[in-house]
Amino acid sequence: MAGRTEKTGHKHIESTDGDLNFQSVGADDKGLNVEAIQATASEHSLSFWQAIKTYKKAAFWAVLISTTVVMEGYDTALLGSFMGYPAFRKQYGTYQNAKDGYQISSGWQATLNICGSISNVIGAMMNGYLTAKFGHRFVLMSMLAILSAFIFIVFFATNIRVLLAGEFMCGIAWGVFATTGPSYAAEVAPLALRGHLTAYTNLCWCIGQFVSAGVLKALVTNETQWGYRIPFAVQWVWPVPLFLAALFAPESPWYLVRVGKLEAAKKSLMRLSEPSHNVDYDAVVTLMVHTDKMEKDETAGVSYIDTFKGTNLRRTEIACMLFMSQVVDGCALAYSATFFFEQAGIDAVASYGLGLGGTGIAFVGTIISWFWISHVGRRKIWLYGFYWLISVLLLIGILACVPTSTAISYAQAGLSIAWLGGYSMSVGPIVYTIVSEIGSTRLRTQTVVLGRSTYYIGGIVSGVLEPYFMSPTAWNAQGKTAFFWAGLSILVTIWGWFRLPETKDRTFGEMDYMFQKRVSARKFATYMINEDDQFRR
Repeated sequence: MAGRTEKTGHKHIESTDGDLNFQSVGADDKGLNVEAIQATASEHSLSFWQAIKTYKKAAFWAVLISTTVVMEGYDTALLGSFMGYPAFRKQYGTYQNAKDGYQISSGWQATLNICGSISNVIGAMMNGYLTAKFGHRFVLMSMLAILSAFIFIVFFATNIRVLLAGEFMCGIAWGVFATTGPSYAAEVAPLALRGHLTAYTNLCWCIGQFVSAGVLKALVTNETQWGYRIPFAVQWVWPVPLFLAALFAPESPWYLVRVGKLEAAKKSLMRLSEPSHNVDYDAVVTLMVHTDKMEKDETAGVSYIDTFKGTNLRRTEIACMLFMSQVVDGCALAYSATFFFEQAGIDAVASYGLGLGGTGIAFVGTIISWFWISHVGRRKIWLYGFYWLISVLLLIGILACVPTSTAISYAQAGLSIAWLGGYSMSVGPIVYTIVSEIGSTRLRTQTVVLGRSTYYIGGIVSGVLEPYFMSPTAWNAQGKTAFFWAGLSILVTIWGWFRLPETKDRTFGEMDYMFQKRVSARKFATYMINEDDQFRR
Protein backbone atom coordinates (compact mmCIF):
# COMPACT_ATOMS: atom_id res chain seq x y z
CA MET A 1 0.00 0.00 0.00
CA ALA A 2 2.99 2.31 -0.49
CA GLY A 3 2.03 5.77 -1.67
CA ARG A 4 -1.37 5.81 0.05
CA THR A 5 -2.00 8.99 2.01
CA GLU A 6 -3.76 9.19 5.33
CA LYS A 7 -4.90 12.24 7.13
CA THR A 8 -3.85 12.84 10.73
CA GLY A 9 -5.44 16.10 11.85
CA HIS A 10 -4.31 18.93 9.59
CA LYS A 11 -1.37 17.17 8.01
CA HIS A 12 -1.20 14.63 5.17
CA ILE A 13 1.52 12.08 5.87
CA GLU A 14 2.90 9.55 3.44
CA SER A 15 2.26 5.93 4.30
CA THR A 16 4.94 3.25 4.26
CA ASP A 17 3.86 -0.42 4.00
CA GLY A 18 0.37 0.47 5.10
CA ASP A 19 1.41 2.45 8.18
CA LEU A 20 1.57 6.19 8.60
CA ASN A 21 5.11 7.53 8.44
CA PHE A 22 5.77 10.46 10.76
CA GLN A 23 9.35 11.12 9.73
CA SER A 24 8.18 14.03 7.58
CA VAL A 25 6.35 15.77 10.39
CA GLY A 26 7.89 19.17 10.99
CA ALA A 27 8.45 20.52 14.46
CA ASP A 28 7.16 23.92 13.31
CA ASP A 29 3.92 22.61 11.78
CA LYS A 30 1.29 24.85 13.40
CA GLY A 31 -1.59 22.46 12.72
CA LEU A 32 0.16 19.59 14.44
CA ASN A 33 1.16 21.82 17.34
CA VAL A 34 -2.44 22.94 17.79
CA GLU A 35 -3.60 19.33 17.91
CA ALA A 36 -0.87 18.46 20.41
CA ILE A 37 -1.98 21.36 22.62
CA GLN A 38 -5.60 20.25 22.35
CA ALA A 39 -4.68 16.66 23.26
CA THR A 40 -2.71 17.90 26.29
CA ALA A 41 -5.66 20.02 27.45
CA SER A 42 -7.97 17.04 26.98
CA GLU A 43 -5.68 14.88 29.16
CA HIS A 44 -5.83 17.46 31.97
CA SER A 45 -9.59 17.95 31.73
CA LEU A 46 -10.40 14.23 32.01
CA SER A 47 -11.63 13.36 35.50
CA PHE A 48 -11.06 10.00 37.15
CA TRP A 49 -14.61 8.76 36.54
CA GLN A 50 -14.66 10.06 32.97
CA ALA A 51 -11.39 8.24 32.38
CA ILE A 52 -12.84 5.03 33.82
CA LYS A 53 -15.84 5.23 31.49
CA THR A 54 -13.82 6.08 28.39
CA TYR A 55 -10.71 3.99 29.05
CA LYS A 56 -12.08 1.03 31.00
CA LYS A 57 -10.59 -1.30 28.37
CA ALA A 58 -7.16 0.24 28.92
CA ALA A 59 -7.56 -0.27 32.66
CA PHE A 60 -8.62 -3.88 32.08
CA TRP A 61 -5.60 -4.74 29.92
CA ALA A 62 -3.17 -2.86 32.18
CA VAL A 63 -4.45 -4.83 35.18
CA LEU A 64 -4.13 -8.15 33.34
CA ILE A 65 -0.58 -7.50 32.10
CA SER A 66 0.58 -6.21 35.50
CA THR A 67 -0.81 -9.32 37.17
CA THR A 68 2.32 -11.16 36.00
CA VAL A 69 4.04 -9.43 38.93
CA VAL A 70 1.94 -11.63 41.25
CA MET A 71 4.30 -14.49 40.45
CA GLU A 72 7.38 -12.55 41.51
CA GLY A 73 5.68 -11.41 44.71
CA TYR A 74 4.63 -15.00 45.43
CA ASP A 75 8.08 -16.49 44.92
CA THR A 76 9.94 -13.73 46.76
CA ALA A 77 7.73 -14.14 49.82
CA LEU A 78 7.81 -17.93 49.46
CA LEU A 79 11.58 -18.26 49.44
CA GLY A 80 12.03 -15.77 52.29
CA SER A 81 9.38 -17.46 54.42
CA PHE A 82 10.78 -20.93 53.71
CA MET A 83 13.83 -20.05 55.83
CA GLY A 84 11.69 -20.61 58.91
CA TYR A 85 9.53 -23.39 57.42
CA PRO A 86 9.96 -26.75 59.24
CA ALA A 87 9.53 -29.10 56.24
CA PHE A 88 11.75 -26.97 53.99
CA ARG A 89 14.51 -26.66 56.59
CA LYS A 90 14.44 -30.39 57.17
CA GLN A 91 14.88 -31.11 53.44
CA TYR A 92 17.42 -28.45 52.51
CA GLY A 93 19.00 -27.49 55.83
CA THR A 94 21.46 -29.07 58.25
CA TYR A 95 20.86 -30.13 61.84
CA GLN A 96 22.29 -27.68 64.39
CA ASN A 97 21.24 -28.73 67.89
CA ALA A 98 18.19 -29.67 69.94
CA LYS A 99 17.16 -26.02 70.37
CA ASP A 100 17.53 -24.75 66.78
CA GLY A 101 16.85 -28.05 64.96
CA TYR A 102 17.36 -27.93 61.18
CA GLN A 103 18.50 -24.57 59.80
CA ILE A 104 19.34 -23.18 56.37
CA SER A 105 22.79 -21.70 57.01
CA SER A 106 23.20 -17.94 56.69
CA GLY A 107 25.62 -18.64 53.82
CA TRP A 108 23.05 -20.56 51.82
CA GLN A 109 20.32 -18.03 52.59
CA ALA A 110 22.60 -15.30 51.27
CA THR A 111 23.49 -17.37 48.20
CA LEU A 112 19.85 -17.98 47.32
CA ASN A 113 19.09 -14.27 47.71
CA ILE A 114 22.12 -13.22 45.66
CA CYS A 115 21.48 -15.61 42.77
CA GLY A 116 17.82 -14.66 42.67
CA SER A 117 18.69 -10.96 42.48
CA ILE A 118 21.35 -11.53 39.82
CA SER A 119 18.92 -13.44 37.61
CA ASN A 120 16.32 -10.71 38.15
CA VAL A 121 18.83 -8.14 36.88
CA ILE A 122 19.57 -10.31 33.84
CA GLY A 123 15.87 -10.63 33.07
CA ALA A 124 15.23 -6.92 33.55
CA MET A 125 18.14 -5.92 31.30
CA MET A 126 17.02 -8.38 28.64
CA ASN A 127 13.55 -6.86 28.78
CA GLY A 128 14.87 -3.37 28.07
CA TYR A 129 16.49 -4.62 24.86
CA LEU A 130 13.82 -7.09 23.74
CA THR A 131 10.80 -4.84 24.37
CA ALA A 132 12.32 -2.00 22.32
CA LYS A 133 12.69 -4.46 19.44
CA PHE A 134 9.65 -6.76 19.71
CA GLY A 135 7.12 -4.95 21.91
CA HIS A 136 5.64 -5.84 25.30
CA ARG A 137 3.32 -8.66 24.24
CA PHE A 138 5.77 -10.91 22.40
CA VAL A 139 8.38 -10.68 25.18
CA LEU A 140 5.79 -11.36 27.86
CA MET A 141 4.36 -14.44 26.14
CA SER A 142 7.84 -15.86 25.52
CA MET A 143 8.84 -15.47 29.16
CA LEU A 144 5.60 -17.04 30.43
CA ALA A 145 6.22 -20.11 28.27
CA ILE A 146 9.84 -20.38 29.44
CA LEU A 147 8.87 -19.93 33.10
CA SER A 148 6.46 -22.88 32.95
CA ALA A 149 9.43 -25.11 32.10
CA PHE A 150 11.73 -23.63 34.76
CA ILE A 151 9.22 -24.29 37.54
CA PHE A 152 9.83 -28.03 37.03
CA ILE A 153 13.40 -27.54 38.30
CA VAL A 154 12.40 -26.06 41.67
CA PHE A 155 9.49 -28.47 42.09
CA PHE A 156 11.66 -31.58 41.65
CA ALA A 157 14.82 -30.18 43.32
CA THR A 158 16.32 -32.89 45.54
CA ASN A 159 18.96 -30.68 47.15
CA ILE A 160 19.64 -27.03 47.73
CA ARG A 161 22.05 -26.76 44.78
CA VAL A 162 19.40 -27.88 42.27
CA LEU A 163 16.93 -25.54 44.00
CA LEU A 164 19.42 -22.70 43.54
CA ALA A 165 19.70 -23.42 39.80
CA GLY A 166 15.91 -23.48 39.42
CA GLU A 167 15.43 -20.24 41.32
CA PHE A 168 18.10 -18.60 39.17
CA MET A 169 16.35 -19.59 35.93
CA CYS A 170 12.91 -18.55 37.19
CA GLY A 171 14.33 -15.22 38.33
CA ILE A 172 15.13 -14.23 34.74
CA ALA A 173 11.43 -14.39 33.84
CA TRP A 174 10.41 -12.52 37.00
CA GLY A 175 12.86 -9.74 36.14
CA VAL A 176 11.01 -9.33 32.83
CA PHE A 177 7.58 -9.31 34.48
CA ALA A 178 8.56 -6.76 37.14
CA THR A 179 9.60 -4.22 34.49
CA THR A 180 6.91 -4.95 31.89
CA GLY A 181 3.88 -4.37 34.14
CA PRO A 182 4.47 -0.74 35.17
CA SER A 183 5.82 0.26 31.73
CA TYR A 184 2.81 -1.14 29.88
CA ALA A 185 0.35 0.37 32.37
CA ALA A 186 1.94 3.82 32.05
CA GLU A 187 1.78 3.67 28.26
CA VAL A 188 -1.85 2.57 27.85
CA ALA A 189 -3.40 4.57 30.69
CA PRO A 190 -4.66 8.17 30.40
CA LEU A 191 -3.26 10.75 32.83
CA ALA A 192 -6.22 10.43 35.23
CA LEU A 193 -5.69 6.67 35.66
CA ARG A 194 -1.92 6.48 35.33
CA GLY A 195 -1.18 6.67 39.06
CA HIS A 196 -3.74 4.03 40.02
CA LEU A 197 -2.79 1.52 37.33
CA THR A 198 0.95 1.80 37.92
CA ALA A 199 0.42 1.55 41.70
CA TYR A 200 -1.52 -1.65 41.02
CA THR A 201 1.88 -3.27 40.45
CA ASN A 202 2.49 -3.07 44.19
CA LEU A 203 -0.92 -4.62 44.82
CA CYS A 204 0.18 -7.53 42.64
CA TRP A 205 3.17 -7.96 44.90
CA CYS A 206 0.83 -7.96 47.89
CA ILE A 207 -1.49 -10.49 46.22
CA GLY A 208 1.45 -12.79 45.54
CA GLN A 209 2.69 -12.44 49.11
CA PHE A 210 -0.81 -12.95 50.51
CA VAL A 211 -1.32 -16.14 48.50
CA SER A 212 2.13 -17.34 49.53
CA ALA A 213 1.44 -16.67 53.20
CA GLY A 214 -1.94 -18.43 52.96
CA VAL A 215 -0.46 -21.51 51.30
CA LEU A 216 2.36 -21.72 53.86
CA LYS A 217 -0.03 -21.18 56.78
CA ALA A 218 -2.20 -24.05 55.54
CA LEU A 219 0.77 -26.41 55.16
CA VAL A 220 3.04 -25.34 58.03
CA THR A 221 2.20 -28.44 60.06
CA ASN A 222 2.74 -30.78 57.09
CA GLU A 223 6.23 -32.18 57.62
CA THR A 224 6.24 -34.37 54.48
CA GLN A 225 7.80 -33.37 51.15
CA TRP A 226 4.42 -32.00 50.04
CA GLY A 227 4.70 -29.35 52.72
CA TYR A 228 7.16 -27.51 50.47
CA ARG A 229 6.45 -29.03 47.04
CA ILE A 230 2.81 -27.90 46.90
CA PRO A 231 3.80 -24.22 47.40
CA PHE A 232 6.21 -24.56 44.47
CA ALA A 233 3.51 -26.24 42.34
CA VAL A 234 1.10 -23.34 42.90
CA GLN A 235 3.32 -21.29 40.56
CA TRP A 236 1.94 -23.24 37.60
CA VAL A 237 -1.49 -21.65 38.16
CA TRP A 238 -0.68 -18.30 36.48
CA PRO A 239 1.32 -18.75 33.25
CA VAL A 240 -1.43 -20.18 31.00
CA PRO A 241 -4.19 -17.60 31.69
CA LEU A 242 -1.67 -14.76 31.62
CA PHE A 243 -0.26 -16.02 28.31
CA LEU A 244 -3.77 -15.87 26.83
CA ALA A 245 -4.25 -12.37 28.24
CA ALA A 246 -1.02 -11.17 26.59
CA LEU A 247 -2.00 -12.90 23.34
CA PHE A 248 -5.23 -10.91 23.02
CA ALA A 249 -4.03 -7.64 24.61
CA PRO A 250 -3.44 -4.58 22.38
CA GLU A 251 0.17 -3.51 21.97
CA SER A 252 1.27 -0.26 23.61
CA PRO A 253 0.47 2.64 21.22
CA TRP A 254 3.64 4.41 22.40
CA TYR A 255 5.74 1.44 21.25
CA LEU A 256 3.97 1.48 17.88
CA VAL A 257 4.65 5.21 17.49
CA ARG A 258 8.32 4.69 18.35
CA VAL A 259 8.67 2.11 15.57
CA GLY A 260 6.76 4.28 13.07
CA LYS A 261 3.47 2.36 12.94
CA LEU A 262 1.02 5.23 13.38
CA GLU A 263 -1.97 3.47 11.86
CA ALA A 264 -1.43 0.50 14.20
CA ALA A 265 -1.04 2.94 17.12
CA LYS A 266 -4.38 4.51 16.25
CA LYS A 267 -6.05 1.08 16.10
CA SER A 268 -4.50 0.19 19.46
CA LEU A 269 -5.91 3.39 20.96
CA MET A 270 -9.34 2.46 19.62
CA ARG A 271 -9.10 -0.95 21.32
CA LEU A 272 -8.10 0.73 24.60
CA SER A 273 -11.03 3.17 24.71
CA GLU A 274 -14.71 3.58 23.89
CA PRO A 275 -15.02 5.01 20.34
CA SER A 276 -18.54 6.20 21.14
CA HIS A 277 -17.03 8.72 23.62
CA ASN A 278 -15.73 10.91 20.77
CA VAL A 279 -12.03 10.43 21.46
CA ASP A 280 -9.92 12.41 18.97
CA TYR A 281 -7.50 9.63 18.09
CA ASP A 282 -5.71 11.74 15.51
CA ALA A 283 -4.92 14.36 18.15
CA VAL A 284 -3.71 11.74 20.62
CA VAL A 285 -1.40 10.18 18.02
CA THR A 286 -0.16 13.65 17.07
CA LEU A 287 0.73 14.35 20.71
CA MET A 288 2.61 11.05 20.85
CA VAL A 289 4.47 11.91 17.64
CA HIS A 290 5.37 15.35 18.97
CA THR A 291 6.58 13.98 22.34
CA ASP A 292 8.60 11.29 20.60
CA LYS A 293 10.20 13.89 18.32
CA MET A 294 11.07 16.16 21.26
CA GLU A 295 12.94 13.30 22.86
CA LYS A 296 14.66 12.24 19.63
CA ASP A 297 15.84 15.81 19.14
CA GLU A 298 17.61 15.63 22.50
CA THR A 299 18.99 12.07 22.34
CA ALA A 300 18.20 9.77 19.45
CA GLY A 301 18.01 6.06 20.10
CA VAL A 302 16.53 3.70 22.66
CA SER A 303 19.66 2.06 24.05
CA TYR A 304 20.79 1.94 27.67
CA ILE A 305 23.57 4.40 26.80
CA ASP A 306 20.92 7.01 25.99
CA THR A 307 19.52 6.83 29.54
CA PHE A 308 22.74 8.49 30.73
CA LYS A 309 22.69 11.32 28.18
CA GLY A 310 21.25 14.81 28.62
CA THR A 311 18.26 15.13 30.92
CA ASN A 312 17.78 11.35 30.86
CA LEU A 313 20.66 11.06 33.34
CA ARG A 314 18.60 12.90 35.94
CA ARG A 315 15.59 10.70 35.21
CA THR A 316 17.72 7.57 35.55
CA GLU A 317 19.09 8.79 38.88
CA ILE A 318 15.55 9.29 40.20
CA ALA A 319 14.37 5.87 39.02
CA CYS A 320 17.40 4.11 40.51
CA MET A 321 17.19 5.92 43.85
CA LEU A 322 13.46 5.33 44.16
CA PHE A 323 13.78 1.60 43.62
CA MET A 324 16.80 1.56 45.95
CA SER A 325 14.57 3.21 48.56
CA GLN A 326 12.43 0.07 48.54
CA VAL A 327 15.51 -1.93 49.58
CA VAL A 328 17.07 0.23 52.29
CA ASP A 329 13.80 1.00 54.10
CA GLY A 330 13.78 -2.25 56.10
CA CYS A 331 11.87 -4.48 53.69
CA ALA A 332 14.44 -7.26 54.17
CA LEU A 333 13.39 -7.33 57.82
CA ALA A 334 9.64 -6.87 57.36
CA TYR A 335 9.23 -9.17 54.36
CA SER A 336 11.06 -12.03 56.08
CA ALA A 337 8.94 -11.38 59.14
CA THR A 338 8.05 -15.02 59.83
CA PHE A 339 11.73 -15.85 60.32
CA PHE A 340 12.08 -12.70 62.44
CA PHE A 341 9.06 -13.69 64.54
CA GLU A 342 10.49 -17.16 65.18
CA GLN A 343 13.86 -15.74 66.21
CA ALA A 344 12.00 -13.38 68.55
CA GLY A 345 10.52 -16.42 70.32
CA ILE A 346 7.10 -16.84 68.64
CA ASP A 347 6.25 -20.41 67.61
CA ALA A 348 6.04 -21.44 63.92
CA VAL A 349 2.23 -21.66 63.67
CA ALA A 350 1.71 -18.24 65.26
CA SER A 351 4.56 -16.76 63.17
CA TYR A 352 2.97 -17.83 59.89
CA GLY A 353 -0.42 -16.66 61.13
CA LEU A 354 1.08 -13.22 61.79
CA GLY A 355 2.78 -13.36 58.41
CA LEU A 356 -0.58 -14.01 56.73
CA GLY A 357 -2.17 -11.15 58.64
CA GLY A 358 0.68 -8.84 57.64
CA THR A 359 0.28 -9.56 53.94
CA GLY A 360 -3.47 -9.02 54.28
CA ILE A 361 -2.82 -5.60 55.79
CA ALA A 362 -0.36 -4.85 52.98
CA PHE A 363 -3.07 -5.74 50.46
CA VAL A 364 -5.59 -3.42 52.10
CA GLY A 365 -2.95 -0.70 52.45
CA THR A 366 -2.27 -0.66 48.72
CA ILE A 367 -5.98 -0.32 47.98
CA ILE A 368 -6.20 2.56 50.47
CA SER A 369 -3.31 4.26 48.66
CA TRP A 370 -5.50 4.55 45.54
CA PHE A 371 -7.82 6.95 47.36
CA TRP A 372 -5.15 9.58 47.88
CA ILE A 373 -3.04 9.06 44.76
CA SER A 374 -5.61 11.22 42.91
CA HIS A 375 -5.46 13.99 45.51
CA VAL A 376 -2.03 13.96 47.14
CA GLY A 377 1.25 14.55 45.32
CA ARG A 378 3.55 11.61 44.61
CA ARG A 379 6.47 13.37 46.31
CA LYS A 380 4.49 14.02 49.50
CA ILE A 381 3.26 10.40 49.69
CA TRP A 382 6.83 9.11 49.35
CA LEU A 383 8.29 11.50 51.94
CA TYR A 384 5.60 11.00 54.56
CA GLY A 385 5.80 7.27 53.98
CA PHE A 386 9.48 7.33 54.85
CA TYR A 387 8.84 9.41 57.98
CA TRP A 388 6.53 6.62 59.14
CA LEU A 389 8.88 3.76 58.23
CA ILE A 390 11.83 5.35 60.00
CA SER A 391 9.75 5.86 63.16
CA VAL A 392 8.60 2.22 63.19
CA LEU A 393 12.10 0.87 62.60
CA LEU A 394 13.49 2.93 65.47
CA LEU A 395 10.78 1.59 67.78
CA ILE A 396 11.54 -2.02 66.78
CA GLY A 397 15.23 -1.41 67.48
CA ILE A 398 14.53 0.20 70.87
CA LEU A 399 12.33 -2.73 71.94
CA ALA A 400 15.15 -5.12 70.97
CA CYS A 401 17.38 -3.40 73.53
CA VAL A 402 15.17 -4.23 76.53
CA PRO A 403 14.94 -7.65 78.22
CA THR A 404 13.13 -10.21 76.06
CA SER A 405 9.58 -11.23 76.97
CA THR A 406 6.50 -12.57 75.22
CA ALA A 407 4.93 -9.10 75.28
CA ILE A 408 8.03 -7.51 73.73
CA SER A 409 8.14 -10.18 71.01
CA TYR A 410 4.52 -9.58 70.05
CA ALA A 411 5.03 -5.81 70.20
CA GLN A 412 7.88 -6.13 67.68
CA ALA A 413 5.68 -8.37 65.53
CA GLY A 414 2.92 -5.77 65.66
CA LEU A 415 5.33 -3.02 64.65
CA SER A 416 6.54 -5.13 61.70
CA ILE A 417 2.95 -5.40 60.54
CA ALA A 418 2.51 -1.65 61.06
CA TRP A 419 5.59 -1.15 58.87
CA LEU A 420 3.99 -3.31 56.16
CA GLY A 421 0.76 -1.32 56.33
CA GLY A 422 2.53 2.04 56.11
CA TYR A 423 4.81 0.86 53.32
CA SER A 424 1.88 -0.46 51.29
CA MET A 425 0.02 2.83 51.61
CA SER A 426 2.97 4.95 50.52
CA VAL A 427 6.47 3.94 49.40
CA GLY A 428 5.47 0.56 47.95
CA PRO A 429 2.90 1.67 45.34
CA ILE A 430 4.08 5.24 44.74
CA VAL A 431 7.57 4.17 43.63
CA TYR A 432 6.06 2.17 40.77
CA THR A 433 3.93 5.16 39.82
CA ILE A 434 6.76 7.72 39.81
CA VAL A 435 9.28 5.47 38.05
CA SER A 436 6.72 4.62 35.36
CA GLU A 437 6.11 8.32 34.80
CA ILE A 438 9.62 9.72 35.16
CA GLY A 439 11.28 8.11 32.14
CA SER A 440 11.02 9.65 28.68
CA THR A 441 8.56 7.85 26.41
CA ARG A 442 11.34 6.52 24.17
CA LEU A 443 13.33 5.21 27.12
CA ARG A 444 10.60 4.35 29.59
CA THR A 445 11.20 0.60 29.63
CA GLN A 446 14.97 1.09 29.82
CA THR A 447 14.56 3.58 32.70
CA VAL A 448 12.28 1.20 34.59
CA VAL A 449 14.72 -1.63 33.90
CA LEU A 450 17.72 0.30 35.26
CA GLY A 451 15.74 1.37 38.30
CA ARG A 452 14.52 -2.14 38.94
CA SER A 453 18.03 -3.51 38.39
CA THR A 454 19.23 -1.16 41.12
CA TYR A 455 16.55 -2.68 43.35
CA TYR A 456 17.84 -6.17 42.59
CA ILE A 457 21.46 -5.15 43.14
CA GLY A 458 20.45 -3.60 46.45
CA GLY A 459 18.60 -6.84 47.12
CA ILE A 460 21.88 -8.71 46.69
CA VAL A 461 23.47 -6.61 49.43
CA SER A 462 20.49 -6.84 51.76
CA GLY A 463 20.12 -10.51 50.90
CA VAL A 464 23.66 -11.08 52.16
CA LEU A 465 23.37 -8.87 55.24
CA GLU A 466 19.91 -9.75 56.54
CA PRO A 467 20.51 -13.52 57.01
CA TYR A 468 23.68 -12.75 58.95
CA PHE A 469 21.88 -10.14 61.05
CA MET A 470 19.01 -12.52 61.87
CA SER A 471 20.44 -16.04 61.89
CA PRO A 472 21.15 -17.64 65.30
CA THR A 473 24.19 -19.23 63.65
CA ALA A 474 25.67 -15.82 62.67
CA TRP A 475 25.36 -12.30 64.18
CA ASN A 476 21.99 -12.97 65.86
CA ALA A 477 21.16 -9.23 66.05
CA GLN A 478 17.41 -9.91 65.77
CA GLY A 479 15.39 -6.69 66.25
CA LYS A 480 18.46 -4.48 66.58
CA THR A 481 18.80 -4.91 62.80
CA ALA A 482 16.12 -2.22 62.52
CA PHE A 483 18.64 0.46 63.60
CA PHE A 484 20.77 -0.31 60.54
CA TRP A 485 17.84 0.02 58.13
CA ALA A 486 16.59 3.16 59.88
CA GLY A 487 19.97 4.83 59.34
CA LEU A 488 19.95 4.05 55.61
CA SER A 489 16.33 5.23 55.37
CA ILE A 490 17.24 8.61 56.83
CA LEU A 491 19.94 9.11 54.19
CA VAL A 492 17.53 8.23 51.36
CA THR A 493 14.89 10.58 52.77
CA ILE A 494 17.39 13.46 52.66
CA TRP A 495 18.06 12.65 48.99
CA GLY A 496 14.32 12.63 48.26
CA TRP A 497 13.77 16.03 49.85
CA PHE A 498 16.22 17.67 47.44
CA ARG A 499 16.00 15.49 44.30
CA LEU A 500 12.52 13.93 43.98
CA PRO A 501 10.22 15.92 41.61
CA GLU A 502 6.43 15.93 41.62
CA THR A 503 4.95 14.09 38.61
CA LYS A 504 1.26 14.22 39.51
CA ASP A 505 -0.98 15.82 36.84
CA ARG A 506 1.87 16.17 34.35
CA THR A 507 1.71 14.73 30.84
CA PHE A 508 4.82 13.09 29.43
CA GLY A 509 5.36 16.07 27.14
CA GLU A 510 5.17 18.53 30.04
CA MET A 511 7.72 16.53 32.02
CA ASP A 512 10.01 16.47 28.98
CA TYR A 513 9.79 20.26 28.85
CA MET A 514 10.49 20.76 32.58
CA PHE A 515 13.44 18.37 32.55
CA GLN A 516 14.89 20.16 29.55
CA LYS A 517 14.39 23.48 31.37
CA ARG A 518 16.17 21.93 34.42
CA VAL A 519 13.35 22.87 36.78
CA SER A 520 14.20 22.25 40.45
CA ALA A 521 12.63 19.09 41.93
CA ARG A 522 10.85 21.11 44.64
CA LYS A 523 9.30 23.43 42.01
CA PHE A 524 7.85 20.75 39.72
CA ALA A 525 4.41 20.88 41.36
CA THR A 526 3.96 24.65 40.96
CA TYR A 527 5.91 25.34 37.77
CA MET A 528 3.78 27.14 35.15
CA ILE A 529 4.27 25.99 31.54
CA ASN A 530 3.69 28.28 28.58
CA GLU A 531 2.09 25.97 26.01
CA ASP A 532 3.28 28.10 23.08
CA ASP A 533 6.88 27.66 24.26
CA GLN A 534 6.38 23.97 24.95
CA PHE A 535 5.12 23.13 21.48
CA ARG A 536 7.26 25.57 19.54
CA ARG A 537 10.06 23.04 19.08
